[in-house]
Amino acid sequence: MDETELRRLIAQHEADRVEFTISTTDTEKFSEAVCAFANDLPNHRKPGYLIIGVDRHGKFAGLKIDDETLRNLGGLRDDGNIQPLPLLTVEKLVTAEGEVAIVTVQPSALPPVRYRGRVCVRIGPRRGYATEQEERLLIERRVSHAKTFDAQPCLGSTLDDLSQPLFLIEYRQQALAPEVIAENARPLTHQLASLRFFDLKNDCPTNAGILLFGLDVRRWLPGAYVQFLRVGGDELTDPVLNEREIDGDLLTVLRELDVLIGAQLTQYPVLESALRERIVEAYPRVAVRELVMNAVMHRDYAATSPIRITWLENRIEIQSPGGLYGEASAQNFPAQTSYRNPVVAEAMKALGYVNRYGTGILRAQQALARNGSPPAEFRFDAGYFLAVIRRRT
Repeated sequence: MDETELRRLIAQHEADRVEFTISTTDTEKFSEAVCAFANDLPNHRKPGYLIIGVDRHGKFAGLKIDDETLRNLGGLRDDGNIQPLPLLTVEKLVTAEGEVAIVTVQPSALPPVRYRGRVCVRIGPRRGYATEQEERLLIERRVSHAKTFDAQPCLGSTLDDLSQPLFLIEYRQQALAPEVIAENARPLTHQLASLRFFDLKNDCPTNAGILLFGLDVRRWLPGAYVQFLRVGGDELTDPVLNEREIDGDLLTVLRELDVLIGAQLTQYPVLESALRERIVEAYPRVAVRELVMNAVMHRDYAATSPIRITWLENRIEIQSPGGLYGEASAQNFPAQTSYRNPVVAEAMKALGYVNRYGTGILRAQQALARNGSPPAEFRFDAGYFLAVIRRRT
């Protein structure tokens, strides 16, 4: 954005596509503004702008915008509090009257977008929380935009194919703010639809709804399971020590993976000096967990093949169907992340299996380095993604 465009926006004063603030630290306000612009309730289909450094009267505040402020604003995308992930850019503009930071937010293709479980919207200069009617409007608008597989309707399935207690008792309590649940008198289908688990137009669950709450997930998504193989050697031809298939709803799969992986991990002491030793892991728990979670989150659920975890004596191989997705490429991996399954990613964040987006591989590599292990290796093509963790020697 250049100064001419900035002054044009300022001349409009605060409207439903522009918000001003002179605070550089009010993360709550910034997040609600980003959420409201992403929802684009007036349906402008144009970006919204959060401008830091201009007051509500359109006057420059004479701020100095430092790198930490820009990093914090950029972090609004990945901290997981705004779901699904917003598409935003952050830039700094220097004028004679002061510096400003500009957050440009694109309308979401998967509304309603929530900040900490609440749907924020903007109508004119007012920003607040969506009414039930406004939220329904956003849900209906999403149908024509749904492009990712997990957001598409699972045609032929019905509400009876979902475990309602799993949604109402297990998931909803973690995904929504308590006051939202207390005020909610809508039918169950509308509650599911507001979180992208039900398609009202086709009167059926979405693929994500089946993955999260399905009573028989593999009936609808045959490849939605994990195949685990423990081998007593360095080659696949060596004796098999343990073999399992882990399937069911996603929460069950994640819990069983946690237990199964934990049971395989071992620790042992290594000498650091003549009088001192340190406990290390053959495979660091954090690294294994992060790469397994990465496979579950980013795999291609339209494929009929499972995630395969092969645990050999000298390495672990984690292979998932589907190569790099979207903007991610061999040239920018792993710095660039695109989400093949944004609804699944949101659910894993709500359930506590993902702490922050875009950092899983970095955390895995850091854990391996701390343990004295070789860095993880990655191979991929259009049809698969393979992560390899070598045993510490």
